Amino acid sequence: ALAFYPLSESFVTTTPYIFAGLAVAFGFKCGLFNIGAEGQIYVGAAAAAFVGYSVVGLPWIIHAPLTFFAGALAGAVWAGIAGFLKARTGAHEVINTMMLNYVAFNLIHYLLNGPMKRGGMAGAIPISRNIEESAYLPAFFPDPIRFHAGFMVALLVAALVWWFLFKTTFGFEIRTVGANLRAAQCAGISVPRNFVIAMAFSGALAAMAGASEVMGVNHNLAEGFSPGYGFDSIALAMLGGGHPLGVVLAALMFGTLRNGATKMQSLAGVPIDIVSIVQAFVIMFIAAPAIIRYVYRLRQEVRMEAVLTRGWGG
Repeated sequence: ALAFYPLSESFVTTTPYIFAGLAVAFGFKCGLFNIGAEGQIYVGAAAAAFVGYSVVGLPWIIHAPLTFFAGALAGAVWAGIAGFLKARTGAHEVINTMMLNYVAFNLIHYLLNGPMKRGGMAGAIPISRNIEESAYLPAFFPDPIRFHAGFMVALLVAALVWWFLFKTTFGFEIRTVGANLRAAQCAGISVPRNFVIAMAFSGALAAMAGASEVMGVNHNLAEGFSPGYGFDSIALAMLGGGHPLGVVLAALMFGTLRNGATKMQSLAGVPIDIVSIVQAFVIMFIAAPAIIRYVYRLRQEVRMEAVLTRGWGG
């Protein structure tokens, strides 16, 4: 089991990355830039922690899904505010989500030093009560291995996001709005409605990252539990090309790098900042083609596909 520990820790770190990367990628598909994933992670974690410790007496089969979906719902409502403002007033979602991040951080600070603060000896520490065991995500190995079912849930959610975006009418409308706003309007697609739906789904996905950390790893809510998953998710969505499969692969890479950084510094004496430098180079190389085309005024090759149609006569 201990031989599996390094790989399992990479999967544990990858899990919130998958959720957060999917959140930003989902917004990209509708032409929206959700920069507030970090705040949505905290809001989702707070809602999951509250339901996890305040609701008692339920079996796991009910309590765990209820806790998880409570976190997702909180994130959907939180991000839906920015979507509604975008749809109703045209306010830019980058500004709105950025400001909502600060509101979320200060709200969590208030909750952990007030209504949700744990009593007893730990009362001086801004931390919530532990959630009930019936709200835990199942773990498959004994301590110290922390690998939990959240990783499989993240993969399942990624598959559902792919199905929703590419196999449903709602997903087609969202992608149409993101690809060409005017064409979507001419086709009769409600652009404001899709803005709200896309931001709500994006916020729900980001909040799932916070809920999975509370239910599978920490089992409580504490300030600073996220080391920047929401901000790294922007790079994940870009690296993955906005596609769910690409996001999963990019999350695996980032999760492995972040997990190995601490061991690399303690055992090999390599500074932990090297990992950040590697991540920055990866993003730079991804953006390099667009930068080169802009600097040298190069035209991007456009491939035209022939569309063959037949009339009523067959």
